[in-house]
Amino acid sequence: MSKLRILSVAALAFSSPYALANPILESDLASFAVLGSSTVTNVPISTIIGNIGVWSSGGANAITGFNSSPGVATSDPQVTGGQVHAGTALAESAQNQLTTAISNLNLMGTGTTLISPDLGGLTLTPGVYTVHAGTSNLTGVLTLDGLGNANAAWVFQMDSSLITSVGSAVNLINTGSDAGVFWDVRSSATLGSNTSFEGNILALSSISFGSEVSMGCGGAFASTGAVTMIMDSIEGGGCGGGITVPTHGGTPTFLPFVPVTAVPEPETYTMLIAGLSLIGFMMRRRKNGTA
Repeated sequence: MSKLRILSVAALAFSSPYALANPILESDLASFAVLGSSTVTNVPISTIIGNIGVWSSGGANAITGFNSSPGVATSDPQVTGGQVHAGTALAESAQNQLTTAISNLNLMGTGTTLISPDLGGLTLTPGVYTVHAGTSNLTGVLTLDGLGNANAAWVFQMDSSLITSVGSAVNLINTGSDAGVFWDVRSSATLGSNTSFEGNILALSSISFGSEVSMGCGGAFASTGAVTMIMDSIEGGGCGGGITVPTHGGTPTFLPFVPVTAVPEPETYTMLIAGLSLIGFMMRRRKNGTA
């Protein structure tokens, strides 16, 4: 995310008709940082913020590299702000919501089809983009520029796979905490080692992380396959806004533009307080002098 600290005017985002709509990621799914179908495997030590879970209708509820117990939410020192869910009811609900989320993203169409499958070096404004399969879909840095919209959102319709090269990055700038980034992957996702990534990966099949991958916001959700991690950092939550789905079904829509508002850095607060104190001192001095 951009280093600029920002606030959004959230009330506008939920005014009618948007008050009668749901986010792309419903609450159970949004609570997960990692969700697999067949298995979730991990080479410790990874750092996860949010729930981790597996749900498979075939009963293969396997999690390795984390503390887990079938059907019971379990704590693990690698996981904060959540628990490990191997075949729990919450994991089942999240998988059902994942299926719905993928269907809803598909309804948004192809949008702008990018000529090159490699997004490295591009700066993209909010919208829907179709990305073709390639040897790599990200070599270098992709910049997502929200243009000052706190509700900015991007949807990437991946024709097939999502592949990032070693050391690549996604930078999210000029937007707010209500922004959304969604990678709708028709097959599997593979993130190369030391990739710095942003957004929610919704993969039809599996998701594989190289070593020391970091996700600054969003989750890794595999619909039918496994999620594999190697000493990675995934901050679940965030990057799930900007788009709503009508309560009674239909094509998802982008939320209206809401300008971001800069929040002063701590140093600015210090200067402001010092200035106000000086003004107060001078006013008291003038008052005493008048008396």
